[in-house]
Amino acid sequence: MANERARSLRKNQTDAEKRLWSRLRRKQVSGYRFRRQVPIGPYIVDFFCPELKLIIEVDGGHHATTQAHDQRRTRWLESNGYPVLRFLNNEIFENLDGVVLKITQAAV
Repeated sequence: MANERARSLRKNQTDAEKRLWSRLRRKQVSGYRFRRQVPIGPYIVDFFCPELKLIIEVDGGHHATTQAHDQRRTRWLESNGYPVLRFLNNEIFENLDGVVLKITQAAV
C-alpha cells in the first residue's frame, strides 16, 4: 500500500518538488543518489539519500495547519537515525541555489 501511494506521489509532484528534483537527480549533489517519495517506517518522505540516510521535505502552504503532525514525523524520523532538512516552497522558487547549497553542506 505504501509503495502504491509513493508511486502516485511521484507521478503527481508539486511544482516545488519538480524544481528541486531537477537539481537532486542524477547524483548532482556531491555525487550522492537521491530517491523521490520513499516509504520509511509509517511515513513517505519527499526525497531520501540512502547513503547518508538524509531526508529532505518540501513544505507547501498546507503545512502551516499540520505543524504538530510534521513535528511528530520529524521526531520519529530523527530518532530512527534519519536527519531531516525542511524547505518551504517559496525557498525553492526564490533561492534554489541556496537550498542546494544547504543540502550539499549537510551531505559532507
